[in-house]
Amino acid sequence: MKLNLKNFVFLTIAGIINAIGVTMFIAPVQLYDSGMSGTAILLSQITPENWTLSLFLLILNLPLFFIGFKKQGTVFSIYAIYTVCVYSVAAWLITDVLPVDVSIASPLAGTDLLLCALFGGIISGLGSGLAIRYGGAMDGVEVMAVIFAKRLGITVGTFVMAYNILLYITCGIVMKSWILPLYSIVTYAAGLKTVDFVVEGIDRSKAATIVTTKQKAVGSAISEAFQCGITVMEGKGFYSGEEKTILYVVVNRFQVPKLKELVKENDDTAYISIAEVADVFHAGEDKDF
Repeated sequence: MKLNLKNFVFLTIAGIINAIGVTMFIAPVQLYDSGMSGTAILLSQITPENWTLSLFLLILNLPLFFIGFKKQGTVFSIYAIYTVCVYSVAAWLITDVLPVDVSIASPLAGTDLLLCALFGGIISGLGSGLAIRYGGAMDGVEVMAVIFAKRLGITVGTFVMAYNILLYITCGIVMKSWILPLYSIVTYAAGLKTVDFVVEGIDRSKAATIVTTKQKAVGSAISEAFQCGITVMEGKGFYSGEEKTILYVVVNRFQVPKLKELVKENDDTAYISIAEVADVFHAGEDKDF
């Protein structure tokens, strides 16, 4: 993999978006983001004022990306370090330079904890999702997960979840209040769902695997109706030993009912399996379709 200017542009946008979500919605009302970002918010609350959120973002994240340099590769590490630096600088500009008061309330949502939790999670999730989509990362906890999860005998997702649970419990104990950590779980959930949408796509396609003995009739009907390509594979029934044809085709979710209808009309004995797919693209092209 090589470094790409387009990726740096989108990683810059990702860092700025994430900073807006955290500094203008989450941190002002003392909610907590997930991962190292949430840890940085907590530390900035319990340390002297000169130990700022942007400083903790660098202190906590950069060493983890350097530790994971060998494991994750050069390109990913450079992208990730760059993204965190943009995130940190943007957070510093918003909190300490720009004429925006984020000291005691969100400039847009006031002190409404639910609004701050939802929009803070969505906006920071958008930034994190963009960072992942363009080859980087916004938070070093994922790198920790890749390094330590296997040694602990758990999955990466379980490691990240466990870290965040411990973080929110710690926040509740340290701040002597469980209201803010509980609202922070709403932030985490909103951010997690947004990351999924950005990384995997909002309008996911459907991949249909059709096992049929009437390849030409079924394939022609699907091709004519949807003007799409179809992959043909040869197969054999395990019990019957009968020769069969496997057709693989990707359609959008609105075309699924019509697809089922066409298959049934041309081969009522066909077997259809439909699965959700996140990204559909030609390997030789630089754009999704």
